[in-house]
Amino acid sequence: MRETAVPFGAWSAEFRAALAGDGATDVPCGTCTACCSASQFVHIEPDELDALAVIPAALRFPAPGLPAGNVLLGYDEHGRCPLLGAQGCTIYDVRPRACRTYDCRVFAATGLSGRLAAEADKAAIAERAGSWRFVAEDERAERALDAVRRAAAYLGEHPEVFTDVGRVPPSTTGRAVLAVEVSELFRPHDASPSPDEVRAALRARS
Repeated sequence: MRETAVPFGAWSAEFRAALAGDGATDVPCGTCTACCSASQFVHIEPDELDALAVIPAALRFPAPGLPAGNVLLGYDEHGRCPLLGAQGCTIYDVRPRACRTYDCRVFAATGLSGRLAAEADKAAIAERAGSWRFVAEDERAERALDAVRRAAAYLGEHPEVFTDVGRVPPSTTGRAVLAVEVSELFRPHDASPSPDEVRAALRARS
């Protein structure tokens, strides 16, 4: 698959805005539906009324461990989202927030594409993620990209930072997203933050 260069600074700003609820990511998916065919549960929050209005109740079930009203959309026997049609998502304009913010480029940004490939049903996403190559537009973006990758590595090497923060060590997807969220702690090149500092940052995002 041909590599596509992605400016890190611009991508990071867009991705962070999407995580904060300010818009959606703009992934140039083309005909790729790997993330819709990877046996993934889609979390839908109670305030997502437009999505809930078009997703049949029979396809939703309560999200374990979350307050009432939070539901999950499952997948069929082939690992495909039941709302994925021949031409793509059949509810694209009102798709859940989790789908709007999902961005496979985060695996390339964090250096976790290889780890994702080892997960069941995620090989196609990993292959697609491997087609993105991040480039730093300037020194600031270069430092930010380095910080994101250091954060991703740290979260994998130090599972103890998840103790008492209301989280379990995340999946590769969760680890990639958290790495972006806590990457500011890793901006200094000459030192890593302490476990307590990382734990505090994770707790603030719980």
